[in-house]
Amino acid sequence: MSETLIDSTLESVRAEKLTAAGTAWGERIAANTASAALTFKTSGISTGSVSSEITAGKHRFIVDEPEALAGDDAAASPVEFALGALISCQVVVYRLYAHQLGITIDSLEINADADLDVRGLFGIEKSVRPGFGEVRLRVTINGPESRERYEELQSAVDAHCPVLDIISNPTPVSIELVTAN
Repeated sequence: MSETLIDSTLESVRAEKLTAAGTAWGERIAANTASAALTFKTSGISTGSVSSEITAGKHRFIVDEPEALAGDDAAASPVEFALGALISCQVVVYRLYAHQLGITIDSLEINADADLDVRGLFGIEKSVRPGFGEVRLRVTINGPESRERYEELQSAVDAHCPVLDIISNPTPVSIELVTAN
């Protein structure tokens, strides 16, 4: 099977899935706006030195730290998973809005770099935040569209990407401590 045929088939399947999902959600929300509110649930247990086994729906994965941060380096770190979540959400939203806007993407690659100063993590310097100081994304799109069309797409993605919103804006978090005693 030729690469062109495989790419064409993938694009066709992707278009069908995007159209079906968009139609289904549009109908569901039109019938009952409360159905637009989703709750995601994930749980984790401590394993290894500082690693965690995370359960998200029917999926399980391990999160660890490198040895320099007391881990066993058995999996990506929490901050690497955060960057991976951002990249994967961007991919989803790029595909969704490219489909909606009729923009062709032949290939899409997203890279993330983020700076973290461990003085915040270890409480060494109170003025240093424990999270990222800056996140930089590099989105590489190839296709037949003009730069202006891809900029239009980028604007739509930046306005609607849930993980970008979570990382870019304060999100209320409540924490309940439960003890056994």
